[in-house]
Amino acid sequence: MLSIRLSRIGKKKMPIYSLIVVEKTKDPWGDYTEKLGTYNPHTKVAQLNVERIKYWMGVGAQPTATAHNLLVTEKVVEADKVRAGKSQPGKKRLAEIAGAKKAAEDAIAAKAKAEEDAKAKAEADKLAAEEAAKAPEPVAEVVETPAEVAEVPAEEVKAE
Repeated sequence: MLSIRLSRIGKKKMPIYSLIVVEKTKDPWGDYTEKLGTYNPHTKVAQLNVERIKYWMGVGAQPTATAHNLLVTEKVVEADKVRAGKSQPGKKRLAEIAGAKKAAEDAIAAKAKAEEDAKAKAEADKLAAEEAAKAPEPVAEVVETPAEVAEVPAEEVKAE
């Protein structure tokens, strides 16, 4: 199986890494299939041949964890970074990570639902305002009540 990995080159205490394609079981300092670019960790500059990297990944070459993280940083691959190194998180830490991921997903879902509810309410208010504008306003009729008639002095009524 082919692997995309970093191979250290450069002087003592001044490493520079080559990104190479090599058989997974072979020594990374020996012969390799193809050089895909270089990475200088001191200046954080990577010179990568993106076309060839995508070709080799399409053929089936798997990047190592560190190479994968470099490709994600340089936006050659769109994915999440992976945990590099030999140590893996324990059961407790894996549970914390899963809980945090679920909490983040729940927060995103709640925010989307709140936005959707706000949009629906705004649309309902808009429709209600349009209906209110279309409906004719009721005309208030003035009706004399018997109490008003009773307040008029009897002398005025006879004069008319």
